[in-house]
Amino acid sequence: MKKRLMYSVLFLVLAVNLFIGAQIYLTSAQAADKTNLYQQMDIFVRVLEKVRQEYVDEDKVAYDELMRGAMKGMLSTLDPHSEFMEPRKHEDLRHDTEGAFGGVGLVVVLKDGALTVVSPMEDTPAFKAGIITGDKIVKIEGKSTEKLGLTESVRHLRGESGTTVTITVMRSNWQEPRDFELKRQQIHVSTVKDIEGRSSFPVSKPDKIGYVRLTQFGEQTTADLREALKKLKKQDMQGLIMDLRGNPGGLLPQAVNVCDLFLERGKPIVSTEGRGSQSKEVWNARGSDFIDGKPIVILVNNGSASASEIVAGCLQDLGRAFIMGEQTFGKGSVQTIIPLQDGSALRLTTAKYYTPSHKVIHERGITPDSIVPMSAEEEETLAVKRSMAMLEPVDEERRAKLEAAKDVQMDRATDFIKGMMLYKDRGAGQRKMAAGKP
Repeated sequence: MKKRLMYSVLFLVLAVNLFIGAQIYLTSAQAADKTNLYQQMDIFVRVLEKVRQEYVDEDKVAYDELMRGAMKGMLSTLDPHSEFMEPRKHEDLRHDTEGAFGGVGLVVVLKDGALTVVSPMEDTPAFKAGIITGDKIVKIEGKSTEKLGLTESVRHLRGESGTTVTITVMRSNWQEPRDFELKRQQIHVSTVKDIEGRSSFPVSKPDKIGYVRLTQFGEQTTADLREALKKLKKQDMQGLIMDLRGNPGGLLPQAVNVCDLFLERGKPIVSTEGRGSQSKEVWNARGSDFIDGKPIVILVNNGSASASEIVAGCLQDLGRAFIMGEQTFGKGSVQTIIPLQDGSALRLTTAKYYTPSHKVIHERGITPDSIVPMSAEEEETLAVKRSMAMLEPVDEERRAKLEAAKDVQMDRATDFIKGMMLYKDRGAGQRKMAAGKP
């Protein structure tokens, strides 16, 4: 009886061990299958051939179309910024970096499955029509953007100058979506503007506070900003407000160079990190502070993205600027363009941006030192006020209301710099008294 019981227990232990071992083997085998290129390629080729042989519409199953579709699907599953670009899309991108293209002037991303406006570009049809950050484009020419996807949606928005496109927009405080008919134009944008949207750059009186607004980071942004700062310095500027609200970003070298204008040599600006030990790059300041340490307030909102966040994050981390406004968008990844033989290309996310204190920007954004919210109505009023000179004539009552509208974030920034200058003056006076000077 005892032997039978002992054998039973032994058999049970062996059975449990075999079961656990089998599970471990199956799990490891499944894991191995997922990383086995040849097995996965075999499955892919079988699916490819099955589709080619049996899909109902024979004209849709040419090898090149199926392969392009597979590549689009593969890249789209990674993140909203990686994509396979057809030759035409790749060519459009090249035109963008050269600073001119035909379109309506919208920077858009896919966010939670919806085509969302990061920011309308200054002086463009979309900006003049009143499209604002956060608007969701639900249709283009009656076609659902959910079905079109990001690449096709952008392609439909672009076209020859002078042609029109109708978009259907939904805003958070609207009950129903609205249609906008936009006339495409050649997009050439001045990226550095003064308080009036021009290039005069007066300082405020009597406080001598300068103001510059960067609408995006293009090839001429740093050079234009330097010229603006020269004009402000000639007027004895004592503090600077740099407005990055609604700035969707642009070129990384320009963001680095803008930071360089306000930092001493050797200060860290930004770093990028990808996979592997060799993929880290670091940018440091190379010049000197162009405005000699005068206080800076940077205004941001949820339309401030990418290069804007690099500038805000850098100058915040180093204590060179006080950040005010609302949480930024959180687009802090690096996309590398990899051209292919047939003129198409991959846009692949290869790294992420990090601020000098190694804070990640991507999907988090920059948190202001002082959060000053604005309602959707206030943001809309500000956008219309900025573009009022370019809009169709409006009635006097409407114009007076727009001109009287307050920019609470701008007001708070002005008050903050006044306080900084007052504190500095008092400190200087106390140091003179301590030294026995009148």
